Amino acid sequence: MLTYMRRLVKAIDFKEKDLPKSVLQNLGQNVSYFAGVEQWFSQINDYIKSQSKQQVNIKHYIISAGLKEILNGVTIKNEFANIFACEYYFENGVAKFPTIVVNDTSKTQYLFRINKGKEDVNDSINKHMPKEDRPIPFENILYIGDGETDVPCMTLTRENGGHAIAVYPPKNHKGKETCRQLFQDKRIDYFAPADYTKGEKLYQRVRYILDSMMANILLQKDKHQFQIDERLG
Repeated sequence: MLTYMRRLVKAIDFKEKDLPKSVLQNLGQNVSYFAGVEQWFSQINDYIKSQSKQQVNIKHYIISAGLKEILNGVTIKNEFANIFACEYYFENGVAKFPTIVVNDTSKTQYLFRINKGKEDVNDSINKHMPKEDRPIPFENILYIGDGETDVPCMTLTRENGGHAIAVYPPKNHKGKETCRQLFQDKRIDYFAPADYTKGEKLYQRVRYILDSMMANILLQKDKHQFQIDERLG
């Protein structure tokens, strides 16, 4: 990705043209989605609120090897608590050189940022933080991946008690076989067509995982309150 970003800037310099941030954001506005994506977030948010009786909150994130400037232009941007992706340094609104490059292995650091509540990329995540102090435990993380660069994150999430689902374009046999291999290698919990419509396989499987997560969160909350009450007598 770094090579691609550098080539893009050099190509623009060679032709004596600029790459304004506004152009990249406009590209984001033209991104097309899989079925159901635009309704997905409100439906999942409402499901969590209803099933947990508003005792559990949910956050959505993007961790991408794509360009953040493009992702900042997508129509669903406001659904995300944060977007982690490749970034350019801009001078007077014009791209000059890459400042942040995200690839398959570096994606995992952003999972730890979410896990530890260190979402500012300038904050170090290397300092030890006890698991009980981490705002978003891995067991409460569900990672949905659609490409090879997501494999390390899906594996890391599962190894730390979380969940992972791989998705593939509907009717794409090769994509389905890739997901099947990930499942056989125990890197994911489920795979499903990338159809986010309510009632489809992906929605159902996400719901099962969320039900499990909510039950565990509410159980831990009740245990904690029980311990407090017992200490107070």
